[in-house]
Amino acid sequence: MAEQKTEAGGWGALNSSLHFLRRESFLKGNATLFRMNQPRGFDCPGCAWPDPKNPSPTEFCENGVKALTYETTTKRATPELFAKHTVTEMRGWDDFTLENTGRLTHPMAYNPDTDRYEAVSWDEAFDRIARHLRSLGSPDEAAFYTSGRTSNEAAFLYQLLGRLFGTNNFPDCSNMCHESSGVGMGESIATGKGTVTLEDFEKADAIFVFGQNPGTNHPRMLSELEKASKRGARIVSFNPLKEAGLLNFTHPQNAVDMLLGRSTPISSHYYQVQIGGDMAAIRAMAKFILEKAESDRSVLDHDFLERHTHGFEEYRRLVAETPWEVLLEQSGLDRHQIAEAAEVYLGAGSVICCWAMGLTQHRHGVANIQEVVNLLLLRGNIGRPGAGACPVRGHSNVQGDRTMGITEEPKEEFLARLEKEFGFTAPRHHGFSTVHTIKAMAEGRVGFFLGMGGNFASATPDSDLTWQALRRCGMTVHVSTHLNRSHVVHGAAALILPCLGRSEADIQAGSRQSVTVEDSMSMVHASTGINRPASEHLKSEPAIIAGIGAKLFPNGPVDWNYLVSDYDHIRECIESVIPGFADYNKRIQQPGGFHLPNPPANREWRTSTGRANFISNTLPRISVQPGHLRLMTLRSHNQYNTTIYDSGDRYRGITGERRVLFLNADDMRELGLTEKSSVTIRSHAADGRERRAPEFRPVAYSIPKGCAAAYYPETNVLVGIDEHAVKSHTPMSKFIEVSLEQEG
Repeated sequence: MAEQKTEAGGWGALNSSLHFLRRESFLKGNATLFRMNQPRGFDCPGCAWPDPKNPSPTEFCENGVKALTYETTTKRATPELFAKHTVTEMRGWDDFTLENTGRLTHPMAYNPDTDRYEAVSWDEAFDRIARHLRSLGSPDEAAFYTSGRTSNEAAFLYQLLGRLFGTNNFPDCSNMCHESSGVGMGESIATGKGTVTLEDFEKADAIFVFGQNPGTNHPRMLSELEKASKRGARIVSFNPLKEAGLLNFTHPQNAVDMLLGRSTPISSHYYQVQIGGDMAAIRAMAKFILEKAESDRSVLDHDFLERHTHGFEEYRRLVAETPWEVLLEQSGLDRHQIAEAAEVYLGAGSVICCWAMGLTQHRHGVANIQEVVNLLLLRGNIGRPGAGACPVRGHSNVQGDRTMGITEEPKEEFLARLEKEFGFTAPRHHGFSTVHTIKAMAEGRVGFFLGMGGNFASATPDSDLTWQALRRCGMTVHVSTHLNRSHVVHGAAALILPCLGRSEADIQAGSRQSVTVEDSMSMVHASTGINRPASEHLKSEPAIIAGIGAKLFPNGPVDWNYLVSDYDHIRECIESVIPGFADYNKRIQQPGGFHLPNPPANREWRTSTGRANFISNTLPRISVQPGHLRLMTLRSHNQYNTTIYDSGDRYRGITGERRVLFLNADDMRELGLTEKSSVTIRSHAADGRERRAPEFRPVAYSIPKGCAAAYYPETNVLVGIDEHAVKSHTPMSKFIEVSLEQEG
């Protein structure tokens, strides 16, 4: 059985950070590291956890150190590297080897005659893109993908470019993570964003964490959970796996705790729900509360329910009609555990509910989120201090991209303001989300793909189909800092456009520029790079978009060169188009930036009913065939999204490998497996297509019987393209029905 850790942070985090600083020849030193997440510095290229009002001088975590060292590495992927290796050869490299070649230095174009990428000028690259776009039969044959680290300024220009061209095909990394949160909360309370700030964490009496592993995915969140635990707040975690970061935490920057070997317990209560059983667990809590309310009126916030909500009686009836035995069977919890969790909720004056992909990446992902909101509404836990909904976003500006208009389903009021500002007619028909883009490329309906950051080939579901789809394109273009899988799984024509990193100085027209990002809690702040760029040939993302725009639309209506000469000009346009950005350029000068309006936080409900809506969803069917397992994909501690920093996973006791399958020990015995076995994982999607992932080593782990877990992107191949959430189309990466075949 893997030696699972019961504590996050501590000396392990410190030693790991130092290892990466040394490995990547981090010669910029403390001057760079100590400017990350600071008011006059640059935003971490990693997660979207917000910065405190008074940040410490060391406002970074182990993952932030890894992200920064990768960005500031002295390694370079130069034209000489591409001259030495064919694309066919590089396609055989693993993801770590590809990205570990270092920073890209020149624009590169694929030459099919030599099977190599070759350096081209920026002007030639922009010309090729413009010519190809003009050759398409329809604007909807193009797709414009966005990653979560694209700045507000770049995202705004990007959506403007695509809509000027005539399409709403904006697949986005949000489609694969928190789209279910946006859709679910949108129907419930008319916002897809969280309703809390960091200050609310200081006032919460209880914090419920659903389907999230902050120790690996959002390490700075542990600082807030640590403070909450120390002042007596209850932290209740629901997660199929026992995760170190939800058990105990030693802050690596707390010298006293480090020297004394002292850690802080995080979760006061920990419930290992079955994969897919969160909705049943939450509804079981609601059932306990509503049954108790029959004899104790004070259990519910009746004033809030009467003044601020719609649909309560329908929801009460649905909960009453849901049998206890069904809720317990689906959740995998017993009656005592449900009562225990519900009593924590009832005993708290103010409650925050946090969640991540463990709730969103299910067929019933939208219903999961609405069940969380229903729970909060029962006692008025939205719109008061220390209470609210907190979807914890992953990549640094994934929320800001959506605010800037990166969506395949734009709202009419946004399009009208965009048209007024720039004097053109924007397309109204809905475009393709990520899964629909993949299908459209595979079917030949989309032939041009532009990726603004990210690693589309590795991040997406149904890997074999996705790679076939990319290869069918007439042209694929990727804006990147490092070589990755998407560059070697390409269209007939292919370009790699190297861009500045977040920490690097962005000089336009002789002046240093700042960009802005929006964190998980709707704070917008400036980010200003300080380092010399990795290559003199790099361009910023806004400059790359402007370069394409100037070639594609040489006669207007947008003066691209003017906009990109000073990013204040872009922000002035944003201010005119998007509500909440008044005095944009002025407000980003204040330390910490500014908070965007959040009506539900003030109990303003801009729903069709004018109230917060209880949404009554039927429980899903989450069973699998006898002998099959429920598989969830997850990150190792040594990766961020698709970037693999190193093999192994310190917190889960894994060293030097990634093709491991975490299983319940009883399941292993019943299947005749040992930790020396090798298995092929086979998924069973509704479409009946064969999807297999070979050469996985079983590892006994603390996970419910019938459940399994493995790392992505290695297991993305198992996620069927049509296996996605109802309404949001988020891939079902947390619920894959699989069987195992022993090899050898």
